[in-house]
Amino acid sequence: MKKTPAVILLILGILASIAGATVLAAGVVASVVGSVQGDGYLTSGTARLSVGSHALTSPRIDAVGEGVPPRLPFDVGTLRLRASSVDPGREIFLGIAPQEDVERYLSGVHHSELLEVDSRPFRAEYRDVPGTGSPAPPREQQFWSASVAGAGEQELTWDLAAGSWAIVIMNADGSTGVDAQVQAGFRSDLIRPAATGLLVGGAVALAIGIPLLILGAVGLGRHAGPPGAAVLPPQAPMNPEARDSAPYPARLIGELDPALSRAMWLVKWFLAIPHFIVLVFLWFAFLVTTVVAGFAILFTGRYPRALFDFNVGVMRWNWRVAFYAYAAAGTDLYPPFTLARTAYPADFEVDYPERLSRGLVLVKWWLLSIPHLLIVAALAGTTWTWPADTEDLGTTYERGTGLSLLGILVLVAVVALLFTGRYQRPLFDLILGINRWIYRVMAYTALMRDEYPPFRLDQGPLDQEPGNARRTFGPTPPATAATRYEGPPPPHEELK
Repeated sequence: MKKTPAVILLILGILASIAGATVLAAGVVASVVGSVQGDGYLTSGTARLSVGSHALTSPRIDAVGEGVPPRLPFDVGTLRLRASSVDPGREIFLGIAPQEDVERYLSGVHHSELLEVDSRPFRAEYRDVPGTGSPAPPREQQFWSASVAGAGEQELTWDLAAGSWAIVIMNADGSTGVDAQVQAGFRSDLIRPAATGLLVGGAVALAIGIPLLILGAVGLGRHAGPPGAAVLPPQAPMNPEARDSAPYPARLIGELDPALSRAMWLVKWFLAIPHFIVLVFLWFAFLVTTVVAGFAILFTGRYPRALFDFNVGVMRWNWRVAFYAYAAAGTDLYPPFTLARTAYPADFEVDYPERLSRGLVLVKWWLLSIPHLLIVAALAGTTWTWPADTEDLGTTYERGTGLSLLGILVLVAVVALLFTGRYQRPLFDLILGINRWIYRVMAYTALMRDEYPPFRLDQGPLDQEPGNARRTFGPTPPATAATRYEGPPPPHEELK
């Protein structure tokens, strides 16, 4: 297959598969919602809402639509509200009425409008509407479509109807200081039919998108694979000492540019945005092709060669962008838009295995990888967590943020570059070693090799080759500072 049709098939397949996966996920959520309604209602947690004004109102509720009959032959939806005053000696009022009537009733009265509620940590935001007047007792008003009042927990149900509505919570006597525990519930006869439609639609989109994606990936993989690449047979068992020192069949290289700009790293992340956008879609395709390859290995013991070359190409593309922009910042040369190997100073390659274990495919991507995944999380994880207190109902929560260890090392290196004009070579070697560990684990969890990744940090720009030999990456030797090309890639190096 030629490259252009393969690219078109891949793009169409990715878009259809993403749409199908999204719709299918929505259908699954709707199915779960429809099956866990219990008494017929999907309920929220209980929240404490407290304001010092005369009334608490909801934002404008536009139910159904204009021109729709007030009542339909099926249940569009029913809203249920339960509320009780925090003060047992106070009676509470709940009411739903047209928005205009509520605004007229509370005109000139100090009240509050609920804007947003966050559940973790709990936080309610209000808009205060000033006023000097006092409202008449709400239960005496005649405009309410549904209302309840009294001591203890009060329950209100209301069938959705066309129009603009507002929910009002007040003390039954209209006094200031509304403090209530509130729970909302919702049910609808449309949830399960909608879930069925979403599930069918998502399945159809996936049934169309995945074959197109696979065909496109196969077409591009045939162009991304290096001509005449070696196919390595399964290796004979080695003793532990030899296995620990043996070269791994997934190799990552990165040549440090000796003439790096002091400040260009400040904008590389911005310049790499086109690559980031493409990689989002390529990694989605990578996930799909890896699942397909897993089934192929399970039944045949072989990783389809074209899919193998495509997935290696995605990892190679990702490493070039990472080396350029954020995971090393080791070159100012803009990465080419291609899955194939080039003369770029960063490259990645995995030896194609002749056979793979059918049994290992079931466990190596998760169970056997756990020790390495924990180490990778420590090296490249971006979330730090610690307990944080909040005054909302006295609850304690955890929050997380921060740079990864790899990110800190790269930041130290580029800041030193900014002030000294030199990228510290020992720091660069350490950064390459961490990236090499990460990419070996990625290759193993992506089912590309059965050999377990070594627990070692192989530092330096070049990786070991089988037989302790060095291989030149790309169709031509890696460029040096004197011969390295400038500007965008030549036309023949565009997406393959």
